[in-house]
Amino acid sequence: MNTLQVIHLLQHWADQGRVVFTHQDLVTLLVQDSPGALAKKLERLVGAGVLVRACRGVYVNALAAKAEGRLLERIAVALRRGHYSYVSLESMLSEHGLISQVLMDRLTVMTTGRKGEYRTPFGVVELTHTSRAVTDILASTTRSPGRPLRMALPETAWRDLKRVGRNTHMVNMAELAHV
Repeated sequence: MNTLQVIHLLQHWADQGRVVFTHQDLVTLLVQDSPGALAKKLERLVGAGVLVRACRGVYVNALAAKAEGRLLERIAVALRRGHYSYVSLESMLSEHGLISQVLMDRLTVMTTGRKGEYRTPFGVVELTHTSRAVTDILASTTRSPGRPLRMALPETAWRDLKRVGRNTHMVNMAELAHV
């Protein structure tokens, strides 16, 4: 598959709302390439500005990324595919107006997968492990149209922040009491 064909394929997936791909996704999409040829092709596509290597094993369609509003969330989904993950901690408390600082280039996520911090060209994805039961996660989070990840309820984000033991001083307790 030549570069133009790959661009058309990526555009097809972008039209479906898919702009973030794992290495395994690209292996599946570009099935006729051998592993060595695929590695070279990915190098060329990154060099040509068609793909951006967000972090190890995760690529973003550079031609469609600018139109994507929740790119860090989509990267988090790709990083922990197969695990339950939700936006929480400082990111969610900021969205609920319970801390004064707005996180512009960092997304804090709780996940049943392993923890990690990933610096990408689009910002930092911070994953914190939780061992909470899936039923508890589903009961204490909500889904919002257009968002790839579930979102913690304010009290859930506060509980998670206390559990990890950081930045609790930033929370407006008076506002939290009214939620």
